[in-house]
Amino acid sequence: MSTQPDQRQDQRQDRRQDQRQELAAFLRSRRERVTPDEVGLPRTGRRRTPGLRREELALLAGISATWYTYLEQGREIRASEQVLESLASALRLNRHERGHLLRLAGHHAPPDDSASSGPSAPLTPEVASVPLLLHPHPAYVIDGNYDVLTHNEPAADLFPNLTAPKDRPPNFLRWVFLEPLARHVLADWEPEARGLLARLRTLSGRHPADPGYTRLIEELHEHSEEARTWWPDYEVQARHSGHKRLRPPGRTTPVTYTYTAFHLAEQPEQTLVIYFEQ
Repeated sequence: MSTQPDQRQDQRQDRRQDQRQELAAFLRSRRERVTPDEVGLPRTGRRRTPGLRREELALLAGISATWYTYLEQGREIRASEQVLESLASALRLNRHERGHLLRLAGHHAPPDDSASSGPSAPLTPEVASVPLLLHPHPAYVIDGNYDVLTHNEPAADLFPNLTAPKDRPPNFLRWVFLEPLARHVLADWEPEARGLLARLRTLSGRHPADPGYTRLIEELHEHSEEARTWWPDYEVQARHSGHKRLRPPGRTTPVTYTYTAFHLAEQPEQTLVIYFEQ
């Protein structure tokens, strides 16, 4: 008799358990971030942990303290959207954090700018050629786990060694954390690296069974002390456009670039990123 159905059932149970533990860690990290002063609670007695106590958060959200404790313990219970929204309000979550909370708890989250419709398909030739058309502006297309699917020569110049090593796809997150030159190119390396790690957390939360995210997270934890230190902070963030201070080749003074991110209509996790020097 085949054991494949049993194995699949075990895998599904393992994924659900992992997701419950992720939900517990996320709630705990956000509870510890909110102070009694911020929510108008009096400070009473000596506090052993930062932020709110579990019973204080439960009171603010209008739920049972015991039931909330079960959530933080990763027990096999299902929270309704109404309860999760109450917790999100009490924890002062932004819209990206609210969406992340709903997804971890097994609910559909409202769509946002980088919502995923599922695993990404291979890059089409039409999209692959776009960065070449944008010369001399640095441009590349990344996948959901920050693999660089295609890029032009100005991008390779601006981000040296982006395509190393040659035995696997270049990855922008791997470059930021593991390439020594990245700390010179990125004038504000720490906030940039933290933001990328927060976006990886958000995207990996949408695909808990995707081994690509798991391998990347494990690699960053193994080789980057900062990634190991910051990951438990449980920051989440959506992809966005903005500004970066970069040091182009041959320049010692940082230059401010505007970068714009476009999500592909058919593959929302494939993102075209273009840099313009100000």
